[in-house]
Amino acid sequence: MRLASSPLAGGASVTVAYRELSDALPAWACPPPPASACPPVVFLHGGWGYNIYPVSVGRFRLLIPDRAGYGQSTPITSLPIDFHRRAAIETAAFLDMLGIDEAVWWGHSDGAVIAAMAGIEMPERTTAVILEALHLYKDKPRSRAFFEQMATDPDGFSPGVITALRDDHGEDRWREVLRLDGQAWLDLAASAATPDADLYDGRLPSLAPPAMVIHGGRDPRSEPGELAAICRALPNAVVECHPAAGHSPHSESVSAKAVADAVAAFIDGLTPGRREGRRPTSP
Repeated sequence: MRLASSPLAGGASVTVAYRELSDALPAWACPPPPASACPPVVFLHGGWGYNIYPVSVGRFRLLIPDRAGYGQSTPITSLPIDFHRRAAIETAAFLDMLGIDEAVWWGHSDGAVIAAMAGIEMPERTTAVILEALHLYKDKPRSRAFFEQMATDPDGFSPGVITALRDDHGEDRWREVLRLDGQAWLDLAASAATPDADLYDGRLPSLAPPAMVIHGGRDPRSEPGELAAICRALPNAVVECHPAAGHSPHSESVSAKAVADAVAAFIDGLTPGRREGRRPTSP
């Protein structure tokens, strides 16, 4: 899909590649519009792209765009520290091209930050947000060595990781994908005025759409106390914790089915007659 302008590319026109997995839906699951009450779901990948953490689709129309700079989409040459907000704007433009005014925004890692920003700044575009492996802080000391390796030594990752990245972004681009994201996070850390400076400038509690938070108890990208701070900021969110999971509960064998079931139940509760005037509560 061709977008006339993307802030991720400095306002230039970009091509956005995307997957649509609705063809895999069983006939009984979600009748075609307008009869269907199932909202479309846009899945926003993390900083390494989609292929390394793929989604097992259930029964909803799932759209998976590659942001500019990733996969088969137009390459970019820089990633400024406000790239999450720029990506939210690009995603809204992508949905516009499909004629979709409102969707469930399901984000993983960097994608979860993008989804949260969309919920804060574009609530009219967000039926709900699913925030998986959500980042809160700009400065993440526990991950600093990881981001440094992304920025300066991408070939130091495991062969399996490199193969997945090469298959997704191509031999000529996968290192640049890691370099840009790693450097952007190092720049975010340098920009933090205090250790608890957050990515949303204190606005996460203003997120109005229904929210689900999905967290892996062994997530190496989560700082001590970060999940607790997120839950304080979003006291009405549905919280799904998977103690044995790591950074990607939706794609890990110990948690994938439970996450799929929980996401389906959450989205089932968003049908027009049931979501008006309601917001999910934590169990």
